[in-house]
Amino acid sequence: MTTETAPAPAAGPAREDGPGGPAGRAAALWRGTNKATLIMLGVTAALFALFGMVEPTFLTFGNLSNLATQIAPVVIVGVAMTFVITSGQIDLSVGSTIAFVAAVSAELLVSGLDSSLVIVIGIAAGAFWGVVNGWLSAYNRIPPFVVTLATMSVIRGIALLRTEGFSVPIDSRLFLARIGDAGFLGFSASAWIALVVAVLGAVLMHRTRFGQYVTGIGSQEESVRRAGVDTRRIKMLALMLTGAAAGVAGLLIAARLGSGSANSAQAFELTVIAAVVLGGTDLFGGRGSIAGTVIGAVITGAIANGLTLLGMSPFLTPIITGCVLILAIWINLRGRDIGRLAATLLGRGT
Repeated sequence: MTTETAPAPAAGPAREDGPGGPAGRAAALWRGTNKATLIMLGVTAALFALFGMVEPTFLTFGNLSNLATQIAPVVIVGVAMTFVITSGQIDLSVGSTIAFVAAVSAELLVSGLDSSLVIVIGIAAGAFWGVVNGWLSAYNRIPPFVVTLATMSVIRGIALLRTEGFSVPIDSRLFLARIGDAGFLGFSASAWIALVVAVLGAVLMHRTRFGQYVTGIGSQEESVRRAGVDTRRIKMLALMLTGAAAGVAGLLIAARLGSGSANSAQAFELTVIAAVVLGGTDLFGGRGSIAGTVIGAVITGAIANGLTLLGMSPFLTPIITGCVLILAIWINLRGRDIGRLAATLLGRGT
């Protein structure tokens, strides 16, 4: 008596098309991808190609190195701003904080204080203003837009009052001033610091509980609060991050220019917000992209740099920055629709 065994089910395309197969993994990867960030990556490539064709010096190593230095402060503050916007807040005072730290740091150096101590004080001063913003908005329930709009005026006003509107020169022999001239492998110290901040920001956003809480607060704050998380503290810490980042940017700008001015970083907050939103961070919270923020900073910096090389009026830059911000918000609000359209087109092509 013999027993027959049923043939084993054939393995092949049917299994590959399941959720665990290559097609399923590719679909899951596409669903989890920030569509707005991908779009802006394509825009960046097109922008570089366009400027490269119109002005050949744009793609030279020297100019790209200069571009990296120019966008470094935007990247540093933009990484921190990503946490703020992802948590459903906004910080309009970062430009004023940069000016305050730059001016006060220069004054402290002139008074004879050591550069290392001035660096610590500068970052701490920026963080302090971030805590003020966070305490007023998170713990006193004043909308962050209103709070930071008010402190934007207060912080810069204090800096102007102290310096009477004059720039304070920094001795080029001091350590802080030498940071502005330092470089490695053809790129400035500012560019390398911005890269480190971006990497640390990505780890903090995507690999820590703090990043998860920030994202959760931006999408469903009440659910996160009921889970036992002190949402007010998280929101205040996010604003403290932007303050500290603005402190770092203020020190780097003062070091590069060789002076601290209370008039520096005018409209800087608009450039930062444009970079963050361009990169795919949801303007209303719940979704953030550090890599996207870096891409957004490159776009805004490349536009300004390219226009300068083409001999355009510098007064065009704020006009174009405003237009880019409007475009960024439009893409941001329609990111899901654009993603569905792209998925449909890709589906038809396969």
